Amino acid sequence: MSLSTPTIAQISDNIVNQIESKLSQTVPFLPKLFSRVLAKALGAVFILVYKYAGFSLLQMFVATASSKDTVVNGKTVNPLTEWGVLLGVGKPNDATRWEGTATISVLNQTGSLPAGSQLLRSETGVLYLTLSAVTLDAATKTITVRASSDQVDNGGAGTLGNLNDGDTISFANPQANVAEDATVASTTVTGADAEDPEVYRQRVIERAALQPQGGAYADYRIWGADVAGILSVWPYTGDPGEVDVYVEATEASSGSADGIPTQAQLDAVATAIALDSGGLATNRPANALVNTLPITRTGFGVVVGGLEAADLSAAETAVTNALDDWLRTRAPFIVGLSFLPREDRVTQGSVGGIVNQAAETVGGTVAQVSLFRGLTEINGYTLDEGELAKLGTITFA
Repeated sequence: MSLSTPTIAQISDNIVNQIESKLSQTVPFLPKLFSRVLAKALGAVFILVYKYAGFSLLQMFVATASSKDTVVNGKTVNPLTEWGVLLGVGKPNDATRWEGTATISVLNQTGSLPAGSQLLRSETGVLYLTLSAVTLDAATKTITVRASSDQVDNGGAGTLGNLNDGDTISFANPQANVAEDATVASTTVTGADAEDPEVYRQRVIERAALQPQGGAYADYRIWGADVAGILSVWPYTGDPGEVDVYVEATEASSGSADGIPTQAQLDAVATAIALDSGGLATNRPANALVNTLPITRTGFGVVVGGLEAADLSAAETAVTNALDDWLRTRAPFIVGLSFLPREDRVTQGSVGGIVNQAAETVGGTVAQVSLFRGLTEINGYTLDEGELAKLGTITFA
């Protein structure tokens, strides 16, 4: 049975038909006739009921729950967030501010640099603040800074404020006894954008399917994915008493197109696994040593032979994009954690199917497809621990 919302015209016609049935006579077709005007007015009212009932039905399921704030009887609710809180995921991750250290040159070794001193990254317009006072008693001193404001009113939060080692930030106002420029030395907290609603939705769905087990594989994925900027983790049993956790980050937060996390993100995942949101060690088993490791990306080469299309350039672009998108969905399979069907196999047949489908979307055809890993042609490959896939070199022969 399919539920569809009728139009106002359909509802008003139905009301007129019912009136005619009760009166046993046809209602004259006059635009200003009372019965037809009443039917139109009631139709508009009923359509609101239909839409409200349909909206309410969608909120019963995580996959279709609205991620926007909704006001009902004066109370503001976010259906998707309410599901997340109910299932134990909590609210979506807020944006985080970059924090790290920088070195400054001391021109006159006297006095101190006060806390709250402002530094500016001219390329992005992000303003940073020193977190504590520093005594100027050496030629070079290390300061701790945190992003605090920006030109897009995010308060310095998000990936816009991220800095790399060696970047230069400058004091917004001249400071006595120190040089104008400071050099970034390290990152302790990586800035991340607020969690995308669809990423959060997937976390809620996974939490519903992967209930906490007191230290099972599912728990490590749940704990690790709670960190802002982290897409997913893959846990494995390592050496006796150890758990190896491979981490994938968003491109925006890590700066890596392959999702390779920064050291600060690996440290944050290790902390999230060890301690709960209250700072208590209620997560991982006490005898489990956790090793957080970055994922790897294996590039697969593809040779497409005999591609024919009216617009060859459009066909090549469609095939390339489809292949890279599909390969990036491949992931290791962990028994007891991953869902079927398995996504850890990359085969010549599956790659050929993706190529043919992409070519057909632009009216093209393909004669032959070959799959390579490195310089070796292969029929198939199974992804190993912490190994994900991507498109390497594609050749159109």
